[in-house]
Amino acid sequence: METSSVRLPVPGHDAGLEVVRYGAWGRPVLLFPAEAGAARDAEGNGMVHAVRPLIDAGRVSLFCVDSLDGRSWADNGVPTEERARRAQTYTAALSEQVLPWMLDQTGGASEVVTVGVSLGAYHAVHLTLQRADVAPVAIGLSGNYDPTTWNGWGELGDASYFANPTAYVENMGGDHLEWIRSRVSLLLVVGQGAFEVSPTQALPGTRAFAEVLSRKGIRHELDVWGHDSAHDWPWWQRQLAHHLPRFV
Repeated sequence: METSSVRLPVPGHDAGLEVVRYGAWGRPVLLFPAEAGAARDAEGNGMVHAVRPLIDAGRVSLFCVDSLDGRSWADNGVPTEERARRAQTYTAALSEQVLPWMLDQTGGASEVVTVGVSLGAYHAVHLTLQRADVAPVAIGLSGNYDPTTWNGWGELGDASYFANPTAYVENMGGDHLEWIRSRVSLLLVVGQGAFEVSPTQALPGTRAFAEVLSRKGIRHELDVWGHDSAHDWPWWQRQLAHHLPRFV
């Protein structure tokens, strides 16, 4: 399996973002790690192995990216609005650096699928809703799509609103909503086992977001796994291996 990596610049972050690529051919898939994770977490936690048959068959080119959550959403010492402002830098880097680099690497032949686990599921879905022009499909595994519930405190403002899919999707309308309906396809997967309710709120958060998508008529699927399905890498391996083949 061919592997390569690059570091892409992020304003105010000297180390930049590492992106590790697995495979040379196939539909580009951008994978986000769990909270405050790094690009190489996917390989270390079995996610690359779980979809290696697709990589080896040339159906998937997997791109794994660092998070910057430690400077934003995972920094509970600052209010939610400030965390949201800091997170804007990350979303901008994904949109302006990571996605263009991926499309350049793959020749732009296929649209990007985003995938994320835990807090990474939020990043995958939020990026697809922001950049449905190039990344119209997202798979969220054990996500919570309302950042105000992540140890939130302080007064909320525009930054928090525009970083919150559960809020801004509810208020979509007009031509933009019609365009999102025509482009976006979301798959929300969550279990009912350990840590899917407390403290992550992944199960209620996923169900609440799916209800918003239903009200707005946005194409999505909700796949709730059993009471043995935990908020942990072994289950995310199984879920990704189960679902990804039909998108590539």
